[in-house]
Amino acid sequence: MSITRRSLVGTAALGVAAAALEPLRLSAQAAPLMRAIPASGERIPAVGLGTWITFNVGDDPELQAECTQVMAAFFAGGGRMIDSSPMYGSSQAVVGRGLDELGRPEALFAAEKVWTSSETDGPAQIEQTRRLWGVERFDLLQVHNLLSWEAHLDTLLAMKAAGRLRYAGITTSEGRRHDLLEEIMRRQRIDFVQLSYNPVDRAAEQRLLPLAAERGIAVIVNRPFRQGALTRRLEGEALPDWAGELGATSWAQLILKFILSHPAVTVAIPATTQAGHVRENLAAAGGVLPDRELRERIAARIGAL
Repeated sequence: MSITRRSLVGTAALGVAAAALEPLRLSAQAAPLMRAIPASGERIPAVGLGTWITFNVGDDPELQAECTQVMAAFFAGGGRMIDSSPMYGSSQAVVGRGLDELGRPEALFAAEKVWTSSETDGPAQIEQTRRLWGVERFDLLQVHNLLSWEAHLDTLLAMKAAGRLRYAGITTSEGRRHDLLEEIMRRQRIDFVQLSYNPVDRAAEQRLLPLAAERGIAVIVNRPFRQGALTRRLEGEALPDWAGELGATSWAQLILKFILSHPAVTVAIPATTQAGHVRENLAAAGGVLPDRELRERIAARIGAL
């Protein structure tokens, strides 16, 4: 496989969290990696599908068809979580169109966001988003980038209490506002947090990922490839010989294996425009994951390049 990619992822609870953060071992996975959502125990595939930029294709029928092909490959490979936002232009409508063409796959785990500075417009925006997707309800709704987060999180938690939403969460990206995110994680009863994490951007390892494990909060990792900048930087660079120990045949797979090997990470959501890249990403969750030593070697090698 080519190494290049086109640009465009209580006491008992504390005991489980502590065990989860113990050193990992190299271990083969017989099937794509599944991770449990701490709030419910529901298991979902560890690689999802992001839509930032890649699905913002407007009314172009050829590009819309490419997005549907990406979704088809994603579901065929066992994927479930698709994540989008009102911030992502036409992405929501493109997702809805693809779902319709694919017969509304039952496997779908629909993850969306509320993104408006108005404290009162959240419910209307959520309803508009639901219509664009064509779903009865979302599995997960998140307050996007902490915008008017108190009012919108109240809305999401009320929806969950009323049975109109399964999970509620909050997001940030690019390492922004980690102090506020940490405060919310400590104070609020959220099910998911979404943040940026990869071998180059590791700030979340210091407090946020351990806190998520401690508090029983699922973690979605966005921007695993720095919006393609990281994989572009590595184009033409030879993979280290020891990447074969992990079954990684591309830099993208090595990066995803690094991310998924952290026990606090639930799902990574790489975005792509190519069905082949979807299959490559999903395959990264199979085979072998790195232990602590190999994680550091991955980070050091990519940092040096």
